[in-house]
Amino acid sequence: MSKHFELLQQLDQEEDVAQETRGASVSPLKGGYQNRANHHQRADEEALRLVQQIFLLQTQEPPRAVVFAGIDQGNGSSRICVSVAEILAKHARRPVCLVDANLRSPALPELLGTTNHHGLTEALLQSGPISSFTKAVDENNLWLLSAGTLATDSPNLLSADSLRERFLELRQEFDFVLIDAPPLTQYSDALVLGQHTDGLVLIIEADFTRRETASVAVANLRAANVPILAAVLNKRSFPIPENIYRRL
Repeated sequence: MSKHFELLQQLDQEEDVAQETRGASVSPLKGGYQNRANHHQRADEEALRLVQQIFLLQTQEPPRAVVFAGIDQGNGSSRICVSVAEILAKHARRPVCLVDANLRSPALPELLGTTNHHGLTEALLQSGPISSFTKAVDENNLWLLSAGTLATDSPNLLSADSLRERFLELRQEFDFVLIDAPPLTQYSDALVLGQHTDGLVLIIEADFTRRETASVAVANLRAANVPILAAVLNKRSFPIPENIYRRL
């Protein structure tokens, strides 16, 4: 039995348990807490499906370096990126590195309960092995390359020649590299990052992201030759069906 098939079985079992938990009755007195819990639970369920869709149910070699980017600010890209990385690191038992490439408002250190110092910006400006700029965040082979020390011109570093070299190092050091990028409507960073990776996961927020805005973002990604590996309708419990995605 292959490791991928074993992992797929484990994730299927966890998704069944999560769905049963979601259907359990809850006291009205705990409504606010339960709403937050349900939101995080739906995000975790979405992450389970993304692991299956992107990394397991592939006829060819699965992507190893993937960018996560929302259409708009606050679409939940960072949370989904972290959840997918945690699942991969825990179940695949292979080293996974999260990269916080949002050099304007990094979110991963706070989500993971660690610090932002000595990260990507230092790696792009200084010499030394890429491993010296990463930090372990748990015992399950999960590592973080935080954004690092930020300045007003830090985002310009994403256009430096050293970015390609550092991404090649990350591929050599880790089995999977997941990159959290700024929103597509505000900056071109995700387009630049996508050209150094195997593709991008597009995060769309239900009842918030405008169809026209999403269409422009998709057109820009295609023009930059950045493959869209999946489109996620966040705050729902399922990816956008292929027939709907094709209409964007």
